[in-house]
Amino acid sequence: MNEIHGFPLRISDDNPNHHLWNNNGIWWLHYTVYPTAYTSERVRRSLRTHSLDVARDRRDRLFDALKASLGSRVAVPT
Repeated sequence: MNEIHGFPLRISDDNPNHHLWNNNGIWWLHYTVYPTAYTSERVRRSLRTHSLDVARDRRDRLFDALKASLGSRVAVPT
């Protein structure tokens, strides 16, 4: 993956499964990154689990790692 220009992280308290979807019993994560200010890239990753609780934990850990590596380039809409 190219260097990420921005990562607008949208988190909804009303939907604890935001960014997650179940594909034939396996939970997947999907989100969008912005390699440049003018382009976007959709990312889809298998979380390799049948458990929703494990999927949520893996999603949160992945997003925490992305936020830590990107620092100020993460935009959290209010």
